[in-house]
Amino acid sequence: MAKKVQVSFSDKQGELLDLLKGEFGDTDSEVVRGIVVSWLAEKSFISTMVKNRINNEGNHIPEVKA
Repeated sequence: MAKKVQVSFSDKQGELLDLLKGEFGDTDSEVVRGIVVSWLAEKSFISTMVKNRINNEGNHIPEVKA
């Protein structure tokens, strides 16, 4: 299921979103989604989360039942 979030932008921010259409997507939603994912990647949030998940799964020792 998709998560929906309502956000508000100033008129100037809305104009900027319009300028980015075609670069990050065709609709306002696609543009905002593209910006957020790009920002998360730039700040290394995505790679850090993946590395942590891999490390946590790799260190998991399954319980052995006798």
